[in-house]
Amino acid sequence: MIRTILLATVAAALIAGPALAQSPAAAGDARARRILERTPLIDGHNDLPWALRQSHGNDPHAVDLAANLDASTDLHTDIPRLRAGGVGGQFWSVYVPATMTPPDAAVATFEQIDTVKRIVAAHPDTFELATTAADIERIHRRGKIASLIGMEGGYSIDDSLGLLREFFDAGARYITLTHSRTTTWADSATDAPKWGGLSPFGEQVVREMNRLGMMVDLSHVSEETMLDAMRVSDAPVIFSHSSARAVTAHPRNVPDSVLRLMPEDGGVVMVTFVPGFVSETVRTWNSARSAEDARLKSLNPGNPKAVTDGLTAWTVAHPIPVATIADVVAHIQHVRDVAGIDHVGLGGDFDGVDALPVGLEGVDGYPRLLAALMANGWSEADIRKLAGENVLRVMRAVEAVAESKKGERPNLAVIAAGGAPE
Repeated sequence: MIRTILLATVAAALIAGPALAQSPAAAGDARARRILERTPLIDGHNDLPWALRQSHGNDPHAVDLAANLDASTDLHTDIPRLRAGGVGGQFWSVYVPATMTPPDAAVATFEQIDTVKRIVAAHPDTFELATTAADIERIHRRGKIASLIGMEGGYSIDDSLGLLREFFDAGARYITLTHSRTTTWADSATDAPKWGGLSPFGEQVVREMNRLGMMVDLSHVSEETMLDAMRVSDAPVIFSHSSARAVTAHPRNVPDSVLRLMPEDGGVVMVTFVPGFVSETVRTWNSARSAEDARLKSLNPGNPKAVTDGLTAWTVAHPIPVATIADVVAHIQHVRDVAGIDHVGLGGDFDGVDALPVGLEGVDGYPRLLAALMANGWSEADIRKLAGENVLRVMRAVEAVAESKKGERPNLAVIAAGGAPE
């Protein structure tokens, strides 16, 4: 009888399939992937276009994106890993450095937009361009990855609302108002303030973005700019790749004072994975290394080798710490706790950083992250909101505001001395 029971148990296990033999982690990953079959995971920020520009001649054919490149390149992104990660909608960042002059930045941004379109054209069975929430849902149902365009750095519009409109017509659906430097109309989180938030012309930029249906992205901006933009904007705002300042005290992260306003605003904070933004230990290490770099430069003027050698020795003595999935989970949970489940999303910043948290080294890591959240008590309904439903809701709201402004004429404001519109 015992032998019969054992045989029956084995047979039942074989009929049930491999799920019974899965580890809890593998079962969690599989559960996450099933959710993403119905709900598109929308990542707010991926710098693959810039990575191709920097290391591969700006040519999407220079690397085989249809192959898993994990072991052969430094890229975090390729089609097999996007599929494994369940990514259904991707905002490709058309980043250009804040060190560029605005005219040069405008040209480079249009070139980056062209790169996104060439990536899509090179892999039409995988990617399709999207500009609306409905596009994302339609493309996801067809089994493709909806490809959207997000600009990073308001300097690219060269203080021209006409150029802003041209970027929108080219497909851009958000602009990160600043990057690492304060612009002629908005203060950055990582530079000296000039306007106390937005200048009068900066307010006109936000209003014209509302009229067009372009999302206002507040990653990289100062707290004062965040508050000004939320006050001026008739549509919800987004943070395409920012985490929680209360968890990691980096100025690039969103303070609780702003998180508490998100339910009223209706926007979404898309938590990023940058180690220095999600791990306080990594952030303090980065600060200490920067201080040592400055010290060595002051002691060795005109001797870059001494600076490099000294910094290498310091790094050997102070090994870099690593961030983990648990760090990212802590930020997602904090945004949820303060802003609410309707106001949290995901913005990995893949291919925009040199290192990533352990377990999230590539775009295939999303199921592991979602599984970790479900292990912490998140329901499938919660995961659907985090993965894509919150972003889709914000996009629809932005589109509705634009529809309500259809009768308005284009804004003809120009910047004047002191940042005021003429």
